[in-house]
Amino acid sequence: MAKYLIEASYRAEGIAGLLKEGGTGRRTAVDELFSSLGGKVESMHYAFGDEDVFIIGELPDNSAAAALSMKVNAAGAAACKVVVLMTTQEIDSAIKKSSRYRPPGHDLPPEEVNWEGEGGHLRQESPPPV
Repeated sequence: MAKYLIEASYRAEGIAGLLKEGGTGRRTAVDELFSSLGGKVESMHYAFGDEDVFIIGELPDNSAAAALSMKVNAAGAAACKVVVLMTTQEIDSAIKKSSRYRPPGHDLPPEEVNWEGEGGHLRQESPPPV
């Protein structure tokens, strides 16, 4: 299953609900939400800052993650965003994929701007020394 980071900020109604139910009550609700979508919560943390809650959990796929986000945001008590988490092995696999990329505003032919397999840098030939 894929892992996701859920970042949530309570709105006034959500804070009132948190004061009524407590953090463990909200954890139970979050566990039920993930379970209803075929997933499970790995950890849930409250924090100071722009976001009030950080949740790491597993869901079967991106459509389940989108459903979770839509349900929470449509309810109006909190605003959340979903971040797809990737393993180090997935990043290693991405680095090895060959691709061509032309940066915005550059008129370089594809053979001059290539994705290098090692380190993932855009390769551009340096001008000859003056």
